Amino acid sequence: MSVKPEAASAPFAGPFALATLSAPEGNAFPALVTPDAQVIDLRPALGDADLTVRDVLDDWDAVMPRLTALTEDGTPRREPLAGFRVHAPVEPRQVFQSGANYRQHVIDLHVAHRAPGDERPEEERRAEAAEIMDRRAAEDLPYVFIGLPSAITGPYDDVVLPTWAEKPDWELELTAVIGRPAHRVSVEEALDHVAGYTIANDLTDRATVFRRDMPQIGTDWLRSKNAPGFTPLGPWIVPAASITDTDDLRLTLKLNGETMQDESTEDMIFNVARMVSYASKTARLLPGDLVLTGSPAGNGMHWGRLLRDGDVMDASITGLGAQRTRCVAEAAR
Repeated sequence: MSVKPEAASAPFAGPFALATLSAPEGNAFPALVTPDAQVIDLRPALGDADLTVRDVLDDWDAVMPRLTALTEDGTPRREPLAGFRVHAPVEPRQVFQSGANYRQHVIDLHVAHRAPGDERPEEERRAEAAEIMDRRAAEDLPYVFIGLPSAITGPYDDVVLPTWAEKPDWELELTAVIGRPAHRVSVEEALDHVAGYTIANDLTDRATVFRRDMPQIGTDWLRSKNAPGFTPLGPWIVPAASITDTDDLRLTLKLNGETMQDESTEDMIFNVARMVSYASKTARLLPGDLVLTGSPAGNGMHWGRLLRDGDVMDASITGLGAQRTRCVAEAAR
């Protein structure tokens, strides 16, 4: 079950985007979507009945000009987007996630979690945190960890809140989609390996981030972030050529119509290129893989208001469209 995808016709940058769609009684298929909400099935258009979006990304350099030509050709059959279900745009092999990558967000956390006995005024502690963030951006490395593809769900699907998740929270994130294998690439080369961008809401159960039984072991990202459906993704993959500046995109998340996150990617400590390059220093990034780039200030912990049954999240990023997901308590299903 899912909410009505009212945002499915939301505009995106450029002449087209990639999507994975299905008819009411049909199988999912790769599609080219135009800004006027028309759909071209890429299977007949590219001559492959078993084609997926990941197949398209596997051959991105060769396919991209063909996709551009399709938007200029009146021959391929076009159908209204409204007749299709929108799925997560790609099934990645690997998911790379990032934490503590927005300056204001980390400063807020630093100020909120002051050490016992630290009675300095907030202004002084905030200035100290800002200095630490500036030094980190200049000298340190991004914080990247691994997510599970099985946590991904569609951009309009319900998000099931497990009974064990005591503090489920939202985290809107700009996500890079890899289109060319990347291993040990430089920052200068990194964006050449990105096919496009999409939206992710990287849900986290704050109560299980740290193991209470083994505090010395650190963070438990498996339990806190990887329940089925904890990563709504999409709706589209917008080609990188259509996003002129990833350092100036607006991320906005509303909870039941009230704005909770509203920040620019300009506030990132490490930009997209540095994130992709850093992940590639260890792993071999493959076409279709996702690199989530962190979430800005305004999470539920900041507001003292975490997710609960019936909540509706509307999330958007400049040029990438919008997603809408409803929270459903597991026991209420």
